[in-house]
Amino acid sequence: MYEKIIATRNLFHAWHLFKLGKTKKADVICFTKNYWLEISLLRSELSHKQYAHGPYAPFYVRDPKLRKINKACVRDRVVHHAVFRKLYTLFDATFIFDSYSCRIGKGTHRAVRRLHQFFNEASTNNTKNCWVLKCDVKKFFDSIDQDILLGLISKKVQDCEARWLIEEIIKSFPRGLPLGNITSQLFANVYLNSLDQYIKHVLKASHYIRYCDDFVILHTNKHYLENLVLKINNFLQEQLALTLHPGKITLQPYRRGVDFLGYVSFPSHTVLRVRTKKRMFRKITQKILSYKSGQITKESFHQTMYSYLGMLVHCKAHKVMNELVVLLKVYKVNL
Repeated sequence: MYEKIIATRNLFHAWHLFKLGKTKKADVICFTKNYWLEISLLRSELSHKQYAHGPYAPFYVRDPKLRKINKACVRDRVVHHAVFRKLYTLFDATFIFDSYSCRIGKGTHRAVRRLHQFFNEASTNNTKNCWVLKCDVKKFFDSIDQDILLGLISKKVQDCEARWLIEEIIKSFPRGLPLGNITSQLFANVYLNSLDQYIKHVLKASHYIRYCDDFVILHTNKHYLENLVLKINNFLQEQLALTLHPGKITLQPYRRGVDFLGYVSFPSHTVLRVRTKKRMFRKITQKILSYKSGQITKESFHQTMYSYLGMLVHCKAHKVMNELVVLLKVYKVNL
C-alpha cells in the first residue's frame, strides 16, 4: 500500500488532479514552476520517511453559516490526493449504498432522489402515513477522536508504513479533522460508517440516508423512530465520542416536507429551501456586480450562473426562474 501511495506515477497523478481549477492561485503557480523537482523531493522524503506535514493557513467562508477552513500548503495537498487515490476504493467498498457525501456517483441530488423513492416505499405509494426522523451530529469535524479514527483505519490498512503516513496527516491537526483536506472527506465517511452499519444492521432501519453528519430515517411507526434517538445517541457517545445536536432533531410526517440538503422534499415535488434561495440570489447579485465592474470574466460569471441553473433543474423552480430573469433584466445582463 505505501509503495503504491508514494510511487512517482501516483504523485504526479495526484498533482494533476489537485491543480484542476486552481492554476491561477499564487501558491499553485509557484509550485508549478518547479513541479518536477518539488515532486521528486517529496518522493524522496516519503521514501525515507522524512516527510513532515506542514502547518495550516486558516480562513473563513460563509456557506451559509460561517465556517473555518484550514488550508494546507500545496505539497501537503498533493500528498493528501496521493493517499486519497489509493484509499478511496479500499474503503468505499465497505460503505453502505445510502451514504452520499463525497463519493463517486453519489452527491446531494442523488440523495434527494433516493429520499423520494423512500417516501413511496415507506408509505406504500402514499397509502400509509410515514414519519421522518432527521438528525445532525453536533460539531462533527471538530469532535472526531483521532485515535478512534486511526483504529478504524487500521482495521483495513495493514501496511505499517501507510499507517504512519495516514497518522502524520491526521495528527497534523490539533484535534478532529480540518475542513479543506480531501482526506478529511474520506476519513469522515470511515468514521461514520460505524454508525451506518449500526443503524442498518443492528437497528434494522431500512429507509436510512446519510450525507456527511446529517441523516434521515423513515418509518410508518412514530414511536419506533422516537425510540431510535436515544439508541443512536448512546452509540455515538460510547463508540465514536460524538453526540447528536439536540436542537437539530426533528420528527414529523413526510407530507409536511423534509428540509434536507438545501431542498424541501414533499411526496409529489421538491422545492428550493428559502434560505438556499436567499443565499443563491445574494451570491448571484455579488457576481453580477463583480462582472459589471470587470473584476471577473464573462466566462467566470457564466460558470456561476450555469451552476445555479443546474441546481434549479432538480426542483420545482418556475417562480425562482422568473425572479432570476427579472434580476438579470434589472442589471441588464444577458446569458
